[in-house]
Amino acid sequence: MTATARDRLIVGLDLPTVDAAETIVSALGDTVGVYKIGYQLAFAGGLELARDMAADGKTIFLDMKLLDIDNTVAKGVESIMRMGVSMLTLHAYPKAMAAAVEAARGSGLCLLAVTVLTSMDETDLAEAGYEYDPHTLVLRRAEQARHAGMGGIVCSAEEAGAVRAIVGPGMAVVTPGIRPAGAERGDQKRVMTPAAALAAGASHLVVARPIVQAPDPADAARAILAEMATAL
Repeated sequence: MTATARDRLIVGLDLPTVDAAETIVSALGDTVGVYKIGYQLAFAGGLELARDMAADGKTIFLDMKLLDIDNTVAKGVESIMRMGVSMLTLHAYPKAMAAAVEAARGSGLCLLAVTVLTSMDETDLAEAGYEYDPHTLVLRRAEQARHAGMGGIVCSAEEAGAVRAIVGPGMAVVTPGIRPAGAERGDQKRVMTPAAALAAGASHLVVARPIVQAPDPADAARAILAEMATAL
């Protein structure tokens, strides 16, 4: 892949208001160009913000983790395509992925399959009724996503290398739970540093709190980009 570190860093706008998000985007300026909008911001006006930012040339990753009956997933994808966003997540259930891929066919929307949340470990999966450990379930879902024709995978950086071996060089491998050395883990259980994640096989890194909660978000982003550049 020829993408630069700036193309590979996704800043998670995990913030409570549009004003707070716009403040961070303004502070970051041209330092980064890819932003993730998830539940917290989406339901506080973030969907309109996503449209506006996409229209302004920003690359928007809409983290909605869709999962529903086939027709509902397909119709949701069709609506999201009209927003102008570049990336969309859905849970890696085979029927949902097949419906989304068909709905997005011919568009530039990159569909990303969420495998196992980085806040979950083996105990959490067992309590949720899954028979697989996180690593096994991630690889199973990666194979299903590749078969469905998805554009990429969302997984822990710990599984990035094994996922890359399954999906090959053409699919994105997006890793949340990225923490620079010395940063707090927060509620993440499976984390990795930026350089290590790229070396492991990740194509894109999602970083939220270490940037958006930093005293100087642009400086924090530049430090992460510099670390990423050493691994490229």
